[in-house]
Amino acid sequence: MLSQHLLFFFAMLGAFNGIGLASFLWWGAQGQAPLRWLSLLILAVGVRTGKSVAFYFWPDIPRIVLQFGLTACFLIGPCLFFLVRACQSDAPGRWRIDRWHVAALLVVAVGTNLFLPYTGYPELWRYVITPGINYVWLGYLLLTAVQLYRHRTALAGAPTGPLLLGALAGVWIIWIAYYTAGYTSYIVGALSFTFVLALSVVVYLRQRSGQATVEPYQDRRIPQTEAAAQLQALAELMEKERLYLDASLTLPRLARRLGMPQTRLSQLLNANNQTSFKQYLAQLRVVEAKALLRQVPPKPLELVAEQAGFQSMSTFHSAFKKHEGITPAAFRAAAAVS
Repeated sequence: MLSQHLLFFFAMLGAFNGIGLASFLWWGAQGQAPLRWLSLLILAVGVRTGKSVAFYFWPDIPRIVLQFGLTACFLIGPCLFFLVRACQSDAPGRWRIDRWHVAALLVVAVGTNLFLPYTGYPELWRYVITPGINYVWLGYLLLTAVQLYRHRTALAGAPTGPLLLGALAGVWIIWIAYYTAGYTSYIVGALSFTFVLALSVVVYLRQRSGQATVEPYQDRRIPQTEAAAQLQALAELMEKERLYLDASLTLPRLARRLGMPQTRLSQLLNANNQTSFKQYLAQLRVVEAKALLRQVPPKPLELVAEQAGFQSMSTFHSAFKKHEGITPAAFRAAAAVS
């Protein structure tokens, strides 16, 4: 009896914490597409895990619960794929293609739930839809692996690299646990999520503790003459090579291009230039966006955002409005009048 209670506790722990963490990330995302997709991914896995626990301990639960959990399972692979897409810069028109992709997935999910409910078509769900969902999940896992492999060079120097690789590895573990449940136990899938979530939190806390000891520089500035020369070198590099147009540009990569340590560049921007790395890039990208918005014929705002180096439309709008006080569309309209 005690073992059953422990099994329920650890299996449900992942589902409960996953849904809580997803909610926290969503409200703290502030329009950042990668965090939004990460929260949706964790939510989908958490709901799917909760359904697994409920079905394992109460096999006669209403079929609508099974249908809800399987629908969440259908979205796990796409959420992982679009998490990676949101962290990378692809060909022009990427956001437009992704929107159609997401819309098609939602149409399939909503249409299946409305017109082929589990209560009316249990055999179809058991022998066709459920296996299909598992293979869709697998397909997106493979697509995500290909996407990461294609961008492996950029990932090598990007801070999001470990996050994306960890997310892919964790979702693979959960998929394998569910797929092999016939040889082990169905509850192993839920337990695997608890394990992956706990391991991710431990790794995150260790990384944060390590970052706190990497050469702190609070309340210290580089001598003004030295800082002025280095800031000038940074400005010349940006003007010549326009590195800020690369949406995947990171602090470590820029520091290597300047031939200085990452902590030194961060100190230079924060202490001597009174701006963070992200704010510095946003300023340059807004200037570029203003030039693009003045062009005739006008370009779609999505293309302007992408060509200016922004990773998402939400980031573009918030950065532009912060620096200019108006939206990109309003700026273009004012520029056309003048």
